[in-house]
Amino acid sequence: MLLDFEKLGGLKPFLIGLTVLVCLFLILPILFIAALSFGSSQWLIFPPPSWTFKWYQALFTDPRWLYSALSSLKIAAIVTVFSVVLGFLAALGLNRGSFTGREALRALFLTPMILPVVVLAVALYALFLQFGLAGTTIAFIIAHLLIALPFSIISIGNALDGFDKSIEDAAILCGATPWEARIRVTVPAVSHGIFAAAIFSFLASWDEVVLAIFMASPTLQTLPVKIWATLRQDLTPVIAAASTILIAFTILLMVLAAFFRKGRKV
Repeated sequence: MLLDFEKLGGLKPFLIGLTVLVCLFLILPILFIAALSFGSSQWLIFPPPSWTFKWYQALFTDPRWLYSALSSLKIAAIVTVFSVVLGFLAALGLNRGSFTGREALRALFLTPMILPVVVLAVALYALFLQFGLAGTTIAFIIAHLLIALPFSIISIGNALDGFDKSIEDAAILCGATPWEARIRVTVPAVSHGIFAAAIFSFLASWDEVVLAIFMASPTLQTLPVKIWATLRQDLTPVIAAASTILIAFTILLMVLAAFFRKGRKV
């Protein structure tokens, strides 16, 4: 049942205040991290004694941090492509198929969303050790793809639910092959779902740390793993600078997704 705010009377100011407190609880830690990244102290002290950009300079001039950031971008980009393609095919089959065990297969695809990440990480690590893939880019891609694929299936599946298949059938009647109709008619029609799948898949890989810790090696670390490893060794404000960039990039992608959705509604 939806709440009717006009009938709440005296509760409305309380609910508004509670909402503001929850928002502050979620946002203030991010603001603190951003402030610490500009502090002049070599330790994580708040409030900072003065302000400086030297920690960002140290971050962008350290090849180890740059390599970790580029590794994260490369892995996330590859995962996004595979996740969208496989997610579209899987969502198409689950949405239009009428085979036995369809719902069981759907549940299997979504299992990584409810399975504890550390359990999945240990299982994948043991499997990759058997095949000699531990610490490789392939291991990162497979591991991140497992947690990104459910987001693609859900996003694209929801878009397919609102698509009128008769339009695709009309294209086939006009001479297009089934796959030609899907690519030239269905894909543009569900582009909002594909875009959402790409954003969520990229962020699932870009921000992931538990799986990445198990997949990492001394020569290959993603940015979240580099932050975690440095945090255990030294509380330098460079960590705050790297975390701020990580958060800012994530927020930027979410803003782009919001503008895309708004543009489609207009």
